Amino acid sequence: MSASDSQTFIPPRKVILSKEQLEHFQASKTHQDIVAYIQSLNEAVVGVKLTDECSESPGVKAILGVLDRVEQIAKETPPVDNQASRFGNPAFRTFYDKVQEAAPSLYTNLPNLPDAAIPELAVYFGESWGNRSRIDYGSGMELNFLCWIICLERLGVVQESDHMALVIRVFWRYVQVMRVLQSTYWLEPAGSHGVWGLDDYHFLPFLWGSAQLRGHKHIKPKSIHDSDIVDEYSKHYMYFACIKFINSVKTASLRWHSPMLDDISAVRTWDKVNSGMIKMYLAEVLGKLPVMQHFLFGSVLAWDGPMPPPRSEPGQDDAHWGHAHAHPDLGGAGQREVGWGDCCGIPVPSVFGAAAAEKERLPGAGLSGPGIRAVPFD
Repeated sequence: MSASDSQTFIPPRKVILSKEQLEHFQASKTHQDIVAYIQSLNEAVVGVKLTDECSESPGVKAILGVLDRVEQIAKETPPVDNQASRFGNPAFRTFYDKVQEAAPSLYTNLPNLPDAAIPELAVYFGESWGNRSRIDYGSGMELNFLCWIICLERLGVVQESDHMALVIRVFWRYVQVMRVLQSTYWLEPAGSHGVWGLDDYHFLPFLWGSAQLRGHKHIKPKSIHDSDIVDEYSKHYMYFACIKFINSVKTASLRWHSPMLDDISAVRTWDKVNSGMIKMYLAEVLGKLPVMQHFLFGSVLAWDGPMPPPRSEPGQDDAHWGHAHAHPDLGGAGQREVGWGDCCGIPVPSVFGAAAAEKERLPGAGLSGPGIRAVPFD
């Protein structure tokens, strides 16, 4: 899966603006490659614990070094005093810019990487940490990190033999760094639905996490409701680690704030949970225009369909560029094609902001316990 030395690299750009372009993407080789890659990583971690021994190739070790450096940049960029707001902290933009500036040096230790590929890779890498203007994060940004890894494999930095390590070492390290960013800068969930009743920010830890549990003799999907089991197995399985995280920052039951996870817990086997997660990812991430209109196509992950019209202001923030819908019209005309809040609707405060606000109101309140005010969820 290595790229030709003569390959021409281009900066990734957004292309999908309409339902028709999304349908073209879903029938494309790039879509097929992404799905195949997700499934390959999925199969690589069946029955594998986070704590299992795992060989780390030079490429994997180099990527882990990059992620360590990103976390260091975050720790060197503390949040600014923003107590009046429960929304994203402006210091995130400083962090984001620092990562962009550091990108060329971050790649120096990645083996076999052509210098010409760095600008293309840097775009996926930068978008992996959240949106600079909106200070939010969601499954689309998580997808950018996956695309970055796919590009690295295509370019020979890592190999198919690294797939286990790419999930339980690299991807899980990425999630840990993202938790630092989410809690430090109070990143808002991208869209008002979080991730459809899963974690506000992530999807793939549940998909690959359920693969880890496939065939487990003792732990069942309903075990997420047993706090002792969650605490014990969160060290070994991504799925339970994510449940523990949710329980640490939200009050009430999963049925209230994470209804999809609550429903999934009634499924009898992890095999069915895992296959359902893959179907859900295809439908709710790769198949949704509000997510995929922000997808980036370059030379490695290429677009072979008709190009969109150029932006009138190339330097403008493109958070709302190219929407394929009209905004709501209370008179009934121009109704939107997507649900309220799916792309540029009401922002939702970070759960960390809600917890901190309550801690200010009730000294001694932490990120867990009955003192935390419920965050508004659909």
